[in-house]
Amino acid sequence: MQKALQQLGKMQARMEKIQEELAEKTVTATAGGGAVVVEISGTLEVKKVTLDPETLEDREMLEDLLQAAFNEAIRKAQELSAQEMAKAAGDLKIPGFPGGLF
Repeated sequence: MQKALQQLGKMQARMEKIQEELAEKTVTATAGGGAVVVEISGTLEVKKVTLDPETLEDREMLEDLLQAAFNEAIRKAQELSAQEMAKAAGDLKIPGFPGGLF
């Protein structure tokens, strides 16, 4: 039991480190063939939004492109986060939990 608690402590420290690393990593998504580019961190913080000047002429199109780009960027960031967390969880071996805690 003590070993399991030690492993949980290590896991918590690893998760905190992963969150710090995710804050530094970015993912990029585009919409409209590159007319809208959104860059967000692995912790879902918007880092940069780039718009093709031509998109400013059609508000409805711009709104649709922004929505698509943000949704794709969020999906990518969540995927990145899940991959990093799965790596860390796979390292944790607790009796009674095949393959680790998660």
